Amino acid sequence: MGALHEGHLSLVRAARQVCGAVAASIFVNPTQFGPNEDLAKYPRNFDHDLALLENEGLDVVFAPANEEMYPAGAATWVTVEGLSDKLDGRSRPGHFRGVTTVVSMLFHIIEPDTAFFGQKDAAQLAIIRRMVRDLNLPVEIVGCPIVREPDGLAMSSRNAYLDPEQRKHALALHRSLERVKELAQQGERRGWFLASQGRSAISTEKGVKLDYFEIINPDTLEEVEQVSSGTLVAVAAYVGTTRLIDNVLLP
Repeated sequence: MGALHEGHLSLVRAARQVCGAVAASIFVNPTQFGPNEDLAKYPRNFDHDLALLENEGLDVVFAPANEEMYPAGAATWVTVEGLSDKLDGRSRPGHFRGVTTVVSMLFHIIEPDTAFFGQKDAAQLAIIRRMVRDLNLPVEIVGCPIVREPDGLAMSSRNAYLDPEQRKHALALHRSLERVKELAQQGERRGWFLASQGRSAISTEKGVKLDYFEIINPDTLEEVEQVSSGTLVAVAAYVGTTRLIDNVLLP
């Protein structure tokens, strides 16, 4: 959706390593925003984004207008039942319906062999993978690692909303994940206990309001009783009015 940072550019670099040509879309998709969310103020810097992508050697930028993607009277949606109401979908009803609809349209328009998505949006990654499998779309989905600031904060376009004090509070998300990861590496396997420890780490941070902290299967997004290699630990919280997400896959 534009407002590009190193996390986005890492996807371009991953694509260039294996693909003969690389395309990116820039489209602030209105259908994935709720009625009280930040569509109007979502950060936009199109010229700067183009300069970053050109510097990375990108071949094509597809930047459509709203009416090109959603013609008048459009009434068709792509919904992944059973996954779209979990994690961020539970907090943001209709969000993933907008995501899967626009991504399926982009796949139809561009017809890529491979598409690269960031692990930071773990629920989105799982839902797009299921959509591609269920609709038998001829595209390989590649998940790419989270890119972080030196202090551990996951890069996000919404980080621009944070003032200096909120920026410090936001580190609580990463600390909570690291706490759970440390306990798991020490041998703790109980999912409910690890989740409780993560929630406790968030609750002690001033200025941070927890949305969810869950220990789940990365493919089904279902909670797990016992963690194992590859279990997803996911967190979302509000820092001020800014909603941030982060996660880690247990080693």
